[in-house]
Amino acid sequence: MREVSTQPRPPDLAALQAGDPAAFEQLFEANADRLYRLAFRLLGDPATAEDVVQEAFLAVIKGVATFEGRASLSTWLYRVAYNASIDRLRRKPEEPLPGDEPGDELETALIPKAFVDWDLTPEQMLANAEVRQHLDLAICALPAGLQAVFLLRDVEGLSTEEAAEALGLSISATKVRLHRARLLLRETLAGYFGGQEVLRGKEA
Repeated sequence: MREVSTQPRPPDLAALQAGDPAAFEQLFEANADRLYRLAFRLLGDPATAEDVVQEAFLAVIKGVATFEGRASLSTWLYRVAYNASIDRLRRKPEEPLPGDEPGDELETALIPKAFVDWDLTPEQMLANAEVRQHLDLAICALPAGLQAVFLLRDVEGLSTEEAAEALGLSISATKVRLHRARLLLRETLAGYFGGQEVLRGKEA
């Protein structure tokens, strides 16, 4: 479900560490929208999401001089933004948080109570305004931990390894959460898709 867009070229790490303003501007242009989408999905508030984005880039400014490059700058930014979002969610006890589910890493994936197949491609789903609206609502209904994995893997297009690094999870936990998120989305969307003949088909 990757959104197709033309991403600016990532900045040079050496230029960032040298304090080159153009490199920081390039880093911002390459990542700000994606960080905002993640924070907004998790928090549901535009102003707070903007704060999270600003916090992530301030962390880069303060820490890039000692950045060792074990992960990509984008992955580092995702992790800062994700942690900042979760810190804000922790102030809302009613919100489900990642890691709160007992045995999260070892639990088998949930089995949907309702299930329906569809054969639209991710691009078709995102291009159809009505489908996109239902998909957005279903994503927002996911628990935060599952939502973050789904957004990074299936919307932003990170690899499993990159998503795991950004979220501070093991690869196995990331795979389990992604599978659970996909199944829960199918269950949530079953009522809508079940009434749409054009969406019925063989699972991809």
